[in-house]
Amino acid sequence: MKKASDYDPEILKLFDGLVHGKISRRQFLDRAAAIATVGASAGAILASLTPDYALAQQVDPDDKSIVVAYKKYASPDGAGVMRGYFARPAIFDHKLPAVVVIHENRGLNPYIEDVARRLAVAGFIGFAPDALTPLGGYPGNDDDGRTLMQQRDRGEMREDFVAAVSYLQSHPDCSGKVGSVGFCFGGGVSMYLAVRVSGLNAAVAFYGRHPSPDDAVFIETPLMIHHAALDERVNAGWPDFEAALKAADCEFEEFMYTDANHGFHNDTTPRFDKAAADLAWQRTIAFFKKNLA
Repeated sequence: MKKASDYDPEILKLFDGLVHGKISRRQFLDRAAAIATVGASAGAILASLTPDYALAQQVDPDDKSIVVAYKKYASPDGAGVMRGYFARPAIFDHKLPAVVVIHENRGLNPYIEDVARRLAVAGFIGFAPDALTPLGGYPGNDDDGRTLMQQRDRGEMREDFVAAVSYLQSHPDCSGKVGSVGFCFGGGVSMYLAVRVSGLNAAVAFYGRHPSPDDAVFIETPLMIHHAALDERVNAGWPDFEAALKAADCEFEEFMYTDANHGFHNDTTPRFDKAAADLAWQRTIAFFKKNLA
């Protein structure tokens, strides 16, 4: 798989605009064609940037140390009934802390399921709801997943993730301590949960859109926020939100990863940065162990 450094930075900015609905596929292809070097077609560039989910296997679904299943849960203020991917250690002698895993803007893809399994290996319950449940679930590819996500009401989707916290808090295998971790769209939702859910015990956000600075006063949850240094779009909102967190005396940690792009934790795309991803994940697990004990 290619690395981010193999691409012109402007190509990566165009791709970020495409996956976040700022430009169309045709606009990406036309603009990328103007940038591409001789011998590289815009279509080939786009194909190389598209996630390869065969790579999303850090933890095998059949790993005997964990148990995985798809479970339904109630979301009375959201879609009504939701579905998510549930992973926990196969053997445990005490109730477990749990983490809601919140996907990107394309639904519950194999990468996010693998993140839930990574949490299970680390000793947590990992539960990854699929925001596309009311529309039939993740459709098997990201392009269609992004299109379907645009059809859902954002406020209703947020309530579906609020309900996932409640589902875990009352789950018989759970200690009652629940955190959240999200990526891109999910990073924004994870921070929203910190604003919205007073009983959330920890929230981690990877390159997510920040809440309004006015909302910082409602945050009682410890936060860990991971930013990519090259992610100009998301990072633009950080200074104001950081100032609001400090003014509200919120407990938070923020890390900026040098030379990393938006999406650096996703190991199925060229934007993956192994050094940054490994360090951010180590910090995340330590943060959960501290705050969900």
